[in-house]
Amino acid sequence: MSLTLTSADFTPGGPIPAIHTCDGANTSPALSWSGVPPDTRSLVLIIDDPDAPDPGAPKMTWVHWVLYNLPPQANHLPAGIREAELPRGTQAGLNDFKNTRYGGPCPPIGRHRYVHKLYALDTVLPDLRHPTKPQLEKAMQGHVKAQTELIGTYQRGH
Repeated sequence: MSLTLTSADFTPGGPIPAIHTCDGANTSPALSWSGVPPDTRSLVLIIDDPDAPDPGAPKMTWVHWVLYNLPPQANHLPAGIREAELPRGTQAGLNDFKNTRYGGPCPPIGRHRYVHKLYALDTVLPDLRHPTKPQLEKAMQGHVKAQTELIGTYQRGH
């Protein structure tokens, strides 16, 4: 069985509801996963937008949420979860909004893709003190047992 990531709030490749964006309540979507390899020690979740600032001429990948050391027995995050409600042991990294909370889609132009990436690691990472995505990816090197992604899209109505 391979690692899979799904959301009750949007279909793969489909639009992310406005409630999960800057145009709504800016709350995280519900995420569920299965197929975690048996000897997984921790999970990592990264949500980013490779289409920033303009999908017609992307210049950077904007990071929306960084979580690591999720316990391998966890199999979901409910919609709107707050940092204090994350599974025990979960640690948060720094997003490009310069905080550790979920930051929803808020594209300045066009329809952007939001890539939800889940990684199964063979280790529990040390306390990285709110790492950025590149710092976390460096710490993960050589420890990824499985990975999957779920893409949602969003375009602001004008």
